[in-house]
Amino acid sequence: MRKILTPLIAIVVFLLLWEFIVWVNDWPNYVMASPSDLPEAYARFWKLFLVMGWQTLWRTVVGLLIAVVVGTLIGMIMGFSRTARDALYPLLVGFNAVPKATLVPVIALIFIGQHDFNTVLMAFLISFFPIAVSVGIGLSTLEPEYRDILRALGASKMTIFWKIALPKTLPEFFGALKVAVTLAFIGTNLVEIVSPHGRGLGALFKSGETNANYPLMFAVLIALAVLGILLYYAVVALEKIFAGWAERPQS
Repeated sequence: MRKILTPLIAIVVFLLLWEFIVWVNDWPNYVMASPSDLPEAYARFWKLFLVMGWQTLWRTVVGLLIAVVVGTLIGMIMGFSRTARDALYPLLVGFNAVPKATLVPVIALIFIGQHDFNTVLMAFLISFFPIAVSVGIGLSTLEPEYRDILRALGASKMTIFWKIALPKTLPEFFGALKVAVTLAFIGTNLVEIVSPHGRGLGALFKSGETNANYPLMFAVLIALAVLGILLYYAVVALEKIFAGWAERPQS
């Protein structure tokens, strides 16, 4: 109950504080929408929220899944090979330093008309980095004594990976995956807003901006936050299943 009530109370306090700030400053909803303005926007555009929310969600999930596979493979290469680690780290850091908003027009020009592909690609590009780095660090810091003992017992590199390296890396992997979830949503909405194609919550946000419908804009932001929270807790549930042993008991 504590794990459920604590975040719910925090959300309620945040909404009340938001409502209070708008009320104190006497801001109209065309300057700053308040939480009390949002139910009307959801009631009026609920069909669009369902359709476009699903469009944003599935593209984000697909991009995130690709990022998990590719990021894990890159992390494995860097974790088991010092040469590969020295060669790939500067490239990954340099690529991650490039503002992703500048890549959206480039991708849109290269893959003209491939809206779903462009959106999934950006979600992948922006979210694979923390996964690759966490897996690489986890594997590279594996105690050499374990490797030496298992090799002396005749274990192959694949056996060492599955029995020792992979379980040790799982806590770092899920920690990075929690970060990657939010980054994937950012990548999806970058394409939907910067390169609009009438799909996804980003397109709905852009429509609200064009029509100066501030309650709709803030309703979209809250919907995105809710989707991000749901996907985050899905990762937490998977972490409990596969890496629950790493959680320290709290007093």
